[in-house]
Amino acid sequence: MATIESVMHETRIFPPSEAFSENANVSGMAAYRALCQEAEKDYEGYWGRLAREMILWKKPFTSVLDDGEAPFYKWFADGELNASYNCLDRHLEERPEKTAIIFESDEGEVTKVTYRELHASVCKMANGLKSIGIAKGDRVVVYMPMSIEAVVAMQACARIGAIHSVVFGGFSAKSLHERIDDAGAKAVITADAGMRGGRAVHLKDAVDEALAMGADSIEKVIVYRRTGSAVSWNGTRDIWWHELISGREASCEPEWVNAEHPLFILYTSGSTGKPKGVQHSTGGYLLGAMLTMKWVFDHKDTDIFWCTADVGWITGHSYVAYGPLAAGSTQMIFEGVPTYPDAGRFWKIIQDHRVTTFYTAPTAIRSLIKLGSDLPKQYDLSSLRLLGSVGEPINPEAWMWYFETVGGGRCPLVDTWWQTETGSHMIAPLPGAAALKPGSCTFPVPGIEAAIVDEAGHDVEPGKGGFLVIKKPFPSQLRTLWNDPDRFRHAYFPEEMGGKYYLSGDSANRDAQGYFWIMGRIDDVLNVSGHRLGTMEIESALVANPLVAEAAVVGKPHDIKGEAIVAFVVLKGSRPENAREMASTLRDWVAKEIGPIARPDDIRFGENLPKTRSGKIMRRLLRTLARGEEITQDVSTLENPAILDQLKQAT
Repeated sequence: MATIESVMHETRIFPPSEAFSENANVSGMAAYRALCQEAEKDYEGYWGRLAREMILWKKPFTSVLDDGEAPFYKWFADGELNASYNCLDRHLEERPEKTAIIFESDEGEVTKVTYRELHASVCKMANGLKSIGIAKGDRVVVYMPMSIEAVVAMQACARIGAIHSVVFGGFSAKSLHERIDDAGAKAVITADAGMRGGRAVHLKDAVDEALAMGADSIEKVIVYRRTGSAVSWNGTRDIWWHELISGREASCEPEWVNAEHPLFILYTSGSTGKPKGVQHSTGGYLLGAMLTMKWVFDHKDTDIFWCTADVGWITGHSYVAYGPLAAGSTQMIFEGVPTYPDAGRFWKIIQDHRVTTFYTAPTAIRSLIKLGSDLPKQYDLSSLRLLGSVGEPINPEAWMWYFETVGGGRCPLVDTWWQTETGSHMIAPLPGAAALKPGSCTFPVPGIEAAIVDEAGHDVEPGKGGFLVIKKPFPSQLRTLWNDPDRFRHAYFPEEMGGKYYLSGDSANRDAQGYFWIMGRIDDVLNVSGHRLGTMEIESALVANPLVAEAAVVGKPHDIKGEAIVAFVVLKGSRPENAREMASTLRDWVAKEIGPIARPDDIRFGENLPKTRSGKIMRRLLRTLARGEEITQDVSTLENPAILDQLKQAT
């Protein structure tokens, strides 16, 4: 394989302020390098030390890493613990009355719960689950709106050793059915409906539809009454949440489980084929979430932490349901969308609740730039001390807007690279140590041996792109795919690379200073006249134009060049009246920014891009549109299906 060419040229750099660095949990690059050197010198000793320091063990482990059946690695395998105990009980002596969660509903109603109250709610739910026969090892699907109750459901499962599988509330009944069926779930926890942008999302109806497709394993459906909307009812199967917990004890002895006991299954949102059930352990996963809260988010006891991700995604697992609670944080949970009732909603929440750490996706940032780039200045965002980005590479211009307009140029911006499969951050700046480069996720978290290799697993030279891999096993990585170990091995540990490197599926390059730059998914790499180009860099060039709010780039077959570049563009204003003229302007812009080879052949304009309700751009749909093919994929998870007709029109 020819290496992937990097065409991005970014020279701006932003070191941490002296004041931030002095007070950081990892202060300065010398402290960062010392941690890296400790891991390099004694890898098992390093992870063992951290696991003993961070986690409360019922039975201490004596074995750190068992790699005898690679890649089915085991960490802390003879230790016993409980994730819920580590998130809740550990705080009952020191901070029982500290606010654990501030919840703001779609309508703006605010609810606060303390650690003592959250612990009691989790215990009541855990006892309720046990009363209907849910036990250690049983699978429970959680299909809930963003809420305190969603966290309670997850924590209650963890408390009794049940394995939860959260399905994003925007997924269709068909997607829900596939996940219930694959997991062999015994129960579903849902709500009558959730509220999103002023509209009710009828979750119980979707559950009924999913179960009508066939789900013999399901015995009970637990329904939280959120909106009071009418629902159909199966008297032998369905039970109201409030009735299940009525009269239950507010204490529940944790089920102490082996460190390798599955904490959860989370299905990746691939748009084709059988969903992949990523299976995470209890001990290693928890360690990853806790460490990165401390190091990457530089968590302090006084922080108000807000991760905007839904619990249906890995970000909502690690940095809503587990990491912040294990750290004893006060965190914000928001039910709605950033544009309702207006595009100032995020900024108003930060202002009203004095949020200090704000972690969101580049998609949200770019959408907010389009809808009101000056809006943040109308709110008091002075409480912020740290910003974060997650979910996809953030282009440099969006990075700069986020850093300057939202953070006032004073808040470090942690651009985090990680995946559902890795469980926690893998490459991300430690904000008191690393100088930041817009668009770069900087350096690996200490102990993570990330590298860029060719298809045979050989390291590529700096400045050249290749496959992003992690060379050594790490505690928070997935253990297998649920009921599919062969697919796990072939997908993530290919024999072509020796069967031991974790293959991320992303392309990346590393610059002369060692900074990592994510170039996109491997299957998003374009081969244009023999040049392999990452789509993210072309997208970044487009978004650097002051007229452009958002862009997505895909390829389509070309008789001469191999692949032609097709760009789907959202302008900051309305769609252009003269699309051809605007397309020509943007083609010339890209050619000037990164070279004629990257000039898009076709530019299409829309009021938005096709996105799932979690904000992910559905690039497979864009590839279908670019090729002029009929759309056969499931579009039921799209936030905005009407946008597809706009994007069919070539310029």
